[in-house]
Amino acid sequence: MNTPFINAHVRLDTHPTHPSAVTATVTGHHAHVAFVALEADGWEAVAADTLVLARIDREEPYWANQASQQLEDVGITTEISSELREAIDLEWTWANYPMPWCTRAEIRNVSNQAQKIYDDIRHGRLLIHAHAHDGDTTVAVGTHRDTGKSVYLHGENHLRQIVDTFDSPAQALTAFERLHGDSMRPGPAPLTDTERQAAQARTSPGTPDTGPETPKPQPEPSPQREVVPAYAADPGDHDAIFEEFLAAHDDWEKWRTWSDDTTHAIHESQILRIEHLHEADPQETSWTVAAYETPVSERMWHLTATGATPAPILKALLTVLASDDALKADGDLIREKTVEVTRPLADVGWQHTNQGSYLHWKPQDGDVRLTLDAQSPSNTLATWRIWAGQDVHRPEWTISASNYTPAAVLSHLAGELAYGIGLSQRPAQHRARPHSSVRGAVMPPPLAKPSTQRTR
Repeated sequence: MNTPFINAHVRLDTHPTHPSAVTATVTGHHAHVAFVALEADGWEAVAADTLVLARIDREEPYWANQASQQLEDVGITTEISSELREAIDLEWTWANYPMPWCTRAEIRNVSNQAQKIYDDIRHGRLLIHAHAHDGDTTVAVGTHRDTGKSVYLHGENHLRQIVDTFDSPAQALTAFERLHGDSMRPGPAPLTDTERQAAQARTSPGTPDTGPETPKPQPEPSPQREVVPAYAADPGDHDAIFEEFLAAHDDWEKWRTWSDDTTHAIHESQILRIEHLHEADPQETSWTVAAYETPVSERMWHLTATGATPAPILKALLTVLASDDALKADGDLIREKTVEVTRPLADVGWQHTNQGSYLHWKPQDGDVRLTLDAQSPSNTLATWRIWAGQDVHRPEWTISASNYTPAAVLSHLAGELAYGIGLSQRPAQHRARPHSSVRGAVMPPPLAKPSTQRTR
């Protein structure tokens, strides 16, 4: 079969200011075809007719040559400048490369995997929770948004690798803090020089530097955010968390009422529904979850959360609601669920006390409680209650769940209370350090964890 002719021309050249980056200038009646093909291959547009390939592994000439061959194969004419051709033909290797047994092709494969990790972080597909320095290099822990898998990263730039994986952020963060608690910092590490140079190359084709630029006014630094237990973390942006949840789960459909104050989400089964009140007072109900045996039956169980619920706790709730387990009402009496549901709290040393008709669980250090109305299993209003603060009558945030709430939902929340961490910029006297319940703890045992498969 003859290759179709596409009226597009791509000229590949070295970047004028970045030592290894490559530029692509696209012209012709079908220029948009070549433009889209290059963007899909990792090139980034910097002008109406120009793209830049800037990587952290200095392998741009190699990948530019690969792109040229692929464009030629589909009928797009390419031209490679003499300077770029020289860079493509250049044989080189990394000095003091830590894996000297690797061939050049194997080295390129290792660095390409590091590039993919870097791109996932840069484009928000891999959310970095925390980083640290282990004495030799940077280490970090994060979670892939698309799969929910958490990863432990080791190294910088072209040597960054995934060295371990976890089923949940709670497990990953617990292990990470056990290893690097003293030097652990929230969020991603500062950009390396290599990453900064690559980012600068992607802003425009550029011209050689002629001297230092006039310093620009720098914005005031944002308040320092510290790592704290999940129950002491900031609420974050609940609306954004909800939108992220809906975007990741197409088996949930969003719809608005006549008022813009409220958004509803309904599972495709029609038996599980979420209501979010956007402008609720932080201490008032902002979230209501209701479950039904059939789309037209009476409500089986429900759960509410206030507007100040910490972001990690809310995300854990939405995560379990997206699982098959949330669609199953197990029908057990509340006292029959108690051991299973609260096991994660016992595993990290939460204290258990009886106070009249109520059972209480609390950490040794931290203003948070889980309460069970154990003597009233028929209560359909608020049999389970999780709250934080010093005054039970004026809690900072509250989650309440009725009887027959699935044990998996409650256990998942208990697991987040026990092992989860988050970020806070509140004054220190209002925070509980995570070390009391996390540092020194063994890797959390398998929780009564929700499955991640969708119901169809």
